[in-house]
Amino acid sequence: MTELAPREPWYRLRELLESSQVESLRALLESLPPGEIARTLSRLAEEDQARLLALLGPERGADMLEILSEAQVVEIIEDLPAAQAALIVDELPSAERADLLAELPSDEAEAILQEMTPSDAAETRQLLRYPSDTAGGIMTTECLAFSERLTVADVVQDLRTYGDQYSDYEIQYTYITDANDTLVGVLRLRDLLLSRGDASLRQIMIREPLSVTVDTSLDELKRIFDRHAFLGIPVIDERGRLVGIVQRTAVEAALQERATRTFLKISGLVGEDELRTMPMFRRSFRRLSWLSINIVLNVVAASVIALYQDTLAAVIALAVFLPIISDMSGCSGNQAVAVSIRELALGLIKPYEFFRVFVKEGGVGVINGAILGVLLGALAFLWKGNVHLSAVVAGALMLNTMLSVLIGGLVPLGLKRLDLDPALASGPILTTITDVCGFFFVLSFASAMLPWLAS
Repeated sequence: MTELAPREPWYRLRELLESSQVESLRALLESLPPGEIARTLSRLAEEDQARLLALLGPERGADMLEILSEAQVVEIIEDLPAAQAALIVDELPSAERADLLAELPSDEAEAILQEMTPSDAAETRQLLRYPSDTAGGIMTTECLAFSERLTVADVVQDLRTYGDQYSDYEIQYTYITDANDTLVGVLRLRDLLLSRGDASLRQIMIREPLSVTVDTSLDELKRIFDRHAFLGIPVIDERGRLVGIVQRTAVEAALQERATRTFLKISGLVGEDELRTMPMFRRSFRRLSWLSINIVLNVVAASVIALYQDTLAAVIALAVFLPIISDMSGCSGNQAVAVSIRELALGLIKPYEFFRVFVKEGGVGVINGAILGVLLGALAFLWKGNVHLSAVVAGALMLNTMLSVLIGGLVPLGLKRLDLDPALASGPILTTITDVCGFFFVLSFASAMLPWLAS
């Protein structure tokens, strides 16, 4: 007999929701790996997701949301009443709470903030003021900080008294501050536990610890963590006061998120992350807003072919080489685009350094254009045995590659100077120029050599 395939977990989850079996719901979710929880929740209707969070309660609901991607969490929170959403958001770590509200429409985020506890709301508003690609934007405020006037016994007693509250903290170090909350030292937990109870924190702390300011960039944070084996670094404000810690894992996650967003922009997905659980017309509109621009740009490129349609009709073999030249040149240009965007992100070049990029990319364009042109020209000769056709396609690919590499390297700089997103606009601009120029080079060269090509 054929063994029946196991039922997908969302079917069971729906049954438990209908009968409001809270303990069974919790047991089912705890039995699933994180990735399967995300997939299971994406199969539930919006009303079922809201009902599930209501049954689980704010604390367990927040634990579940921490497993999901940010896009999924935003989608779920948007469908909840502000009061219910606030109860769950209150339970999230400070950094995740701020990241989530930053992704919501401003009016929805404000409605949730109004329903949150005043202290958490004030803390979250402060975090929301920091750019997402800085230490302030990714730090967490949950850290252990004690006055330098305290003794080891005072701190140990505090840890025992508030152990339940501290249990969710990522604790590796305790930070020491003076009377003005200025960071003055750091203390390893090991040193704390092995020191005499009457010893003051001032005596055993590590003075002048490495720290970063709230406006330290994401790339600078990466460089610091690459040089040091720390799991976390304290963050201070402009007055030197301790305001939080930035963790190595948070920096890695932020870098991955930035890379993902850049990839989505280059792919033509504008705005927030897209999931297939989003409304169909919303997804369609977001894609069409990009595709409609591209169709206009493609018409511009195709108009060049229309101008030379007689040449193309006379030498039909040219139609084989047009897409090859366009595609190869586009690939070369996209490589230059990627390098420029990367160097801009790392701060290795400034948007005004056009001459430096021109020289560096120009040399690569000449070498690669010459080699690729010779290769394609040789293939054309082997196919048709016509040296003039070979010269046309070789020259066109050579020139178009040189041009596309230069354009690919320079366009991101120009867009950055205009305060436009290079990742979003460089691709369409490069593609249009590459297609137009590639078609023009091939067909204009062919028109000039038509007597030898058509014979």
